[in-house]
Amino acid sequence: MSLPRPLARLAVLGAAVLTALAASLVLAGSASAHVSVSSQDAAPGGYGKITFRVPNESDTASTVGLRIQVPPEAAMPSLRTQSLPGWTATLTTSDLAEPLQVHGEEVSSYVSVVEFRAEAGAGIAPGEFQEFALSGGPFPEAGALSFPTVQRYSDGSESAWIEPSIDGQEEPERPAPVLTLAAAAGIEGTASESAGEGQDDSAHAAAVEDSPGGLALFLAILALLTAVGGVVLGWRAGRRTVSS
Repeated sequence: MSLPRPLARLAVLGAAVLTALAASLVLAGSASAHVSVSSQDAAPGGYGKITFRVPNESDTASTVGLRIQVPPEAAMPSLRTQSLPGWTATLTTSDLAEPLQVHGEEVSSYVSVVEFRAEAGAGIAPGEFQEFALSGGPFPEAGALSFPTVQRYSDGSESAWIEPSIDGQEEPERPAPVLTLAAAAGIEGTASESAGEGQDDSAHAAAVEDSPGGLALFLAILALLTAVGGVVLGWRAGRRTVSS
């Protein structure tokens, strides 16, 4: 038994929109799966904590290593790791071409590589993520800092998150984590806004809505509702014409 033409049209439009919706969700998931870095208090010239969020992209292997490079332009005189159960951290230092001036003293070397390694039986399993925290400063006088990072898996494969992101261009496939430094004048505002959970939830919701995945989801739902409304109106108009 075939459906009436309006209902058949509705079914076709609904299937098309649902397909687009599924595709947008897949794209949104893949776009957010890379290693990222963020901070609540890092500002130029100040000290703060930075956190690397590492999702596991593999379906079969665990993440067992993370190698974070600190380029000379992101050099900090002081950089420390936060202990993480099941992981060991190794710091590598390098000489600076131009010493840093800190509290009237010259600093000629800095931590250039931070490497985390999972102990036996540990690691980030498929479908999970982990956060690795560093504390340091003073941060360079810059708006953003890039930290090329290599993620190592238990099967011997690696994901090199090292490609630079360029303003005005599409995000690369393997972007290096970029830390945006807060303006010094905006730190107090950030701290006061985080005092209440309701304000935090609102800010998180706004961030989700502003993301490409959230926009794609909104447009797909809007298209589906528009299609349903149009077909229903057309069906009712057809029925009134027949009855008259």
